[in-house]
Amino acid sequence: MVKIVGIQFQNNGKIHYFDACDLMLKPGDYVVADTAKGLDLGEVVIGIREAEESANAPMRKIVRIATPQDVQHSSENREKEREAYQTCQKKIAEHQLDMKLVSVEYAFDNSKILFYFTANGRVDFRSLVKDLASVFKMRIELRQIGVRDEAKMLGGLGPCGRPICCGAFLDEFQPVSIKMAKEQNLSLNPTKISGVCGRLMCCLKYEQDHYEQTRKKMPKTGREVSTPAGTGIVSDLNILKETVSVRITTGDSSEIKEFPLEDIIRTDAEKTPDKTPPAGKKNRGTAENDSRNGNGERERASGNEPGRDNGNGQRETRPDAGPQAHPQEGRKGARKDGQQQGKPVRRENPNRTKEDDVTAEQLAPVPEQKTETATTRGSWADALQKAMDAIN
Repeated sequence: MVKIVGIQFQNNGKIHYFDACDLMLKPGDYVVADTAKGLDLGEVVIGIREAEESANAPMRKIVRIATPQDVQHSSENREKEREAYQTCQKKIAEHQLDMKLVSVEYAFDNSKILFYFTANGRVDFRSLVKDLASVFKMRIELRQIGVRDEAKMLGGLGPCGRPICCGAFLDEFQPVSIKMAKEQNLSLNPTKISGVCGRLMCCLKYEQDHYEQTRKKMPKTGREVSTPAGTGIVSDLNILKETVSVRITTGDSSEIKEFPLEDIIRTDAEKTPDKTPPAGKKNRGTAENDSRNGNGERERASGNEPGRDNGNGQRETRPDAGPQAHPQEGRKGARKDGQQQGKPVRRENPNRTKEDDVTAEQLAPVPEQKTETATTRGSWADALQKAMDAIN
């Protein structure tokens, strides 16, 4: 266990914890601590407390309690920062750089000066650094910050009329999104939900957890609920008062009443969709399996004559195949009996007479059927035998 204290190096800045090193410190004391930027003067804001020391991140130690000379030296540095601010402003104007100087900070040991600025994009300030180094004869650092950090350094009054939160007590910025404004039923007008920095107000985060937890317990707008006055539809929610406005219909008239959350009973359970197909309809996968034969091939039918082509242009029919209903019979646009799939539909010309109406079957040539009889085969055999005898 190690004794630690909380120290703040800037007004309303982040609190850093340091090892007290057996020093008797109390809130309000000034100390000199070893920081990442070197020695710095800070104020104790949190008294001594015990904590476990981490081996991975060893805690920095306090060097000593600040003396009156240390406090006087810090005050002199504040005066030098004002002069350096004016000098840097003139140099920026001379170099015509598109940047805004926000603040200047002197190191406690006067080893370097930090200039904080804002800009819309990247700025080439190499020539500016050379001029500042020639004037102050010490190390110069320029750091670009965001608009939120600028508002925290400069301070100001928020839309509520009080000092801005980041400049008064916030030590870290919390992420804020437009979804929080929607959850809290606020106006989405940017001028009403934005702070002095032009970003969403940090106070939107304060009540967000309460809104999320309360909204989970309340019914959604448009759902049917049961109330002491009867069944109605939810029309509005009041998260802060935890009340529900319900529209209750009585005959031809309707009335909106407000009820506490404890008096609301949800009656509209979500209905699970029935996945069973209606009667008379088969599943697509089942219909496809039924239309395939034992070899995995799909059987096709044309008209009312089931069967398949034997390769000679003739259709083989099964002996047990009887008249069956067309699978698309009764549907809109179904084909008529006897009409084969893939052939164009022949429309009747009303101007043609019955004498001119000749079907394709009458024009098609009838193939001659040759039948071989026993007599014909015998005459050919006799002629062939006589030819063989004559040759011999």
